[in-house]
Amino acid sequence: MSRQPSIRLGHSRAQDARLAVQEFHAAVAQTDAALVVFFCSSLYDLEVLADEMARRFAGVAVIGCTTAGEIGPAGYCRHSLSGASFAADGCTAVVGALDALQQFEVAQGQALASGLLAQLKAQRPAASAANSFGMLLIDGLSIREEAVAHTIQSTLGSLPVVGGSAGDDLKFSRTWVYHDGAFHADGAVLALLHTELPFMAFKTQHFLTEAERLVVTEADASRRIVYEINGLPAAEEYARLIGATQAGLGPAQFAAHPIVVLIDGTDYVRSIQKVNADGSLTFYCAIEEGLVLRVARGQDIVADLAQTLDRVRELIGPPELIFSCDCILRHLEMEARAQREAVAELLVGNNAVGFSTYGEQYGGVHINQTLTGIAIGRSLEAGDG
Repeated sequence: MSRQPSIRLGHSRAQDARLAVQEFHAAVAQTDAALVVFFCSSLYDLEVLADEMARRFAGVAVIGCTTAGEIGPAGYCRHSLSGASFAADGCTAVVGALDALQQFEVAQGQALASGLLAQLKAQRPAASAANSFGMLLIDGLSIREEAVAHTIQSTLGSLPVVGGSAGDDLKFSRTWVYHDGAFHADGAVLALLHTELPFMAFKTQHFLTEAERLVVTEADASRRIVYEINGLPAAEEYARLIGATQAGLGPAQFAAHPIVVLIDGTDYVRSIQKVNADGSLTFYCAIEEGLVLRVARGQDIVADLAQTLDRVRELIGPPELIFSCDCILRHLEMEARAQREAVAELLVGNNAVGFSTYGEQYGGVHINQTLTGIAIGRSLEAGDG
């Protein structure tokens, strides 16, 4: 038999935190919700928003984070609240969190992931990569995304995990994740969901790689700084490879010519944040010595996303929801090229809900300038799961 839609989307552009939650609740409230996920601007009074969220969704598992912009039924927005709820008759969810990420140890991540999987299987013994997935939200300024994402994915095996790094409206001061009725800095929250609805994890980036290789010959991965590429000062060599001068390097060049690393046959983008006074480069992701990289060149972001969403619809049908983690660097590029509305139209037409991130996680890898997502279809034959 076919199911009625079991996911409800909501959005509020109210500037007052309580009113925003009230409007969001009115849109997504369900009598038996298994999970609520939300994304909000850091410009809200977060204590008030957390209090109202906990009050209105009492007894429901709720996770969320602050953003660098929200994605929802109104497209791309700023200073807004968006999200979705999942009905218990179509979804089983378990939620857990990590705190104090600066002291993160692999064993903690393993315990979280394995514990949640055991909880999920206790309720749904047939839970597997075919019918279950993970959603990860993590402090976007923690510089712990690599370790956390890798640990969680390696523990869960083939069960797909997609996530995003929380933002703070480009202030780069403090980002927050929400769980257990409050916002937390230096933390992460993981939800595992089992569903009978069709779904697929995906990522897309609008770049083609060049042939010439770059070898990282000196780096400090813990600080995400690369000092030398091909044995030469990093900024100098990068500038040469893209046909620019070191003095001319800046956000526009970094966005147009990101660095790509090949992992298990798949390209992952590593974006540059800035040039340092000593000629080194600071990245948004960790870069280790010995890593082989390539420069990439941007293609049409609208056409790339349209093609990706066409593939999603071919594989699972019209999506009821696309949980979307969209790099803020993509958004800045869209604005610079007057493409934001065209991209937003595609996202709205496919029920995308999510946020502009400070980084994305996919398959245990932390990346940039990418849209990662979980697309969930509208219906499937009911089973015992």
